[in-house]
Amino acid sequence: MAGIGFELRRLAGRGDLMGIVQGYGHAAWVTSGPWLFTIVCLAGVVAVGMPVTTPAELATFRAIVVYNFAFSLILSAAPAIVITRYLANCIYSKDLSQAAAVLPGGLALIWAATIPVAAPFYFLYVTADNATRLAAFVNLMLIAGIWLVNVFLTALKNYRAITLSFAAGMATGAVSGALLAPYWSVAGMLAGFDVGLAMILFLLIARIFAEYPGGASQPFTFFPGFRRYWDLAVAAAAYQAAVWADKLVMWTAPDREVLPSGFVLFPDYESAMFLAYLSMIPAIAAFTLTIETGFFESYQQFYGDIQHHATYSRIEANHRKIMESFGEGARNFLVLQGSISACAVLLAPQLFESLGIHFVQLAVFRMGIVGAFFHAGVLFLLIVLAYLDARRAVLWLSILFLAGNGLFTWVTVQLGFRYYGSGYLLSALVTFGCAFVACARRIGRLPFETFIRNNASAQG
Repeated sequence: MAGIGFELRRLAGRGDLMGIVQGYGHAAWVTSGPWLFTIVCLAGVVAVGMPVTTPAELATFRAIVVYNFAFSLILSAAPAIVITRYLANCIYSKDLSQAAAVLPGGLALIWAATIPVAAPFYFLYVTADNATRLAAFVNLMLIAGIWLVNVFLTALKNYRAITLSFAAGMATGAVSGALLAPYWSVAGMLAGFDVGLAMILFLLIARIFAEYPGGASQPFTFFPGFRRYWDLAVAAAAYQAAVWADKLVMWTAPDREVLPSGFVLFPDYESAMFLAYLSMIPAIAAFTLTIETGFFESYQQFYGDIQHHATYSRIEANHRKIMESFGEGARNFLVLQGSISACAVLLAPQLFESLGIHFVQLAVFRMGIVGAFFHAGVLFLLIVLAYLDARRAVLWLSILFLAGNGLFTWVTVQLGFRYYGSGYLLSALVTFGCAFVACARRIGRLPFETFIRNNASAQG
């Protein structure tokens, strides 16, 4: 995200309050646009649809959106990270002639991977009318496409166009869903939601082709990246699977809910966890504006001076700057995310009362808030390790998060409701501890890693 982060940091650094508000607001949309869009539209469509649909139909609508997010994130993760690395290489070499070309190729690949999963699930397994099945299938394809488009947004500097695209899509989706719900129930709500998603997708695609030079002559030129960066591809898929592992396990709990349409849900757990995830958005925005950009500058100077054959004292000074930047970023994260998490835990009863949420979710929400604190730390540390090209460390940490979240959540299911949410917390805590040790060790040994471990001639 460092590319757009510099533009947003300049906006926030204008010296006035509005610049700060705009900088963090745009950062939130750029980093969490699809998530925010879905939460707002989902809440709006459900609120409008309550008087004209049954509770079972509303539950089916929510279930389709939840399942589509899970499917799309896991299935699109590997192509998205490989294309991210391809774009990074293009930007580094200052050759963007084929940058826009890989967008249609990436979309084709992701949709080709999604169809074999989505088509049997919706057209054979799910019990629903054909209009609902088709709208749900299209919904999944649109969400998967937006995840990929987000990769290209990170290098664009037109953050206002990105924010406006999401805002326009959000308003269109909410209004369309509200208008169609009285006539076609679940299919109408999904169709309206799809209209908003389609608007976002096509507006962002148009912006990408307008910003990037060149035509779409080589749409699959990123394919060799799967062989070279297979560890990153597996790590990305494992990480996204880890995010959903606890929900998948909770769907096996004795007190889960099985809908007539065939969907399995645990609404009390999922609602509390999704609400807890919102606590990460301010920290993610701040990471984009300040922490990642500051670290990237130190990182770029370190390797830039090495390429220009700088003296050892200069390299050593740059190494100290990287360590200082990492430490400063860690402190800023602890203060910001720690404050948000502490306030959310303490004010949870008042929050639940104001939103009309059942207090049975309170304990799960508090566990989720603390887990989200460590989860955000894991995400940031994985990004830093990816910058340092520690791909195997990223791979093993992602697998650890996946295994831990699945195993610990399974244990909590056996222990009962009072322990729900603690599996996610423990897995995030353990992964955070391991990621911090790996990251600190890698940064502390950066000159050795650069000149010795990654130097074939030195090893020979």
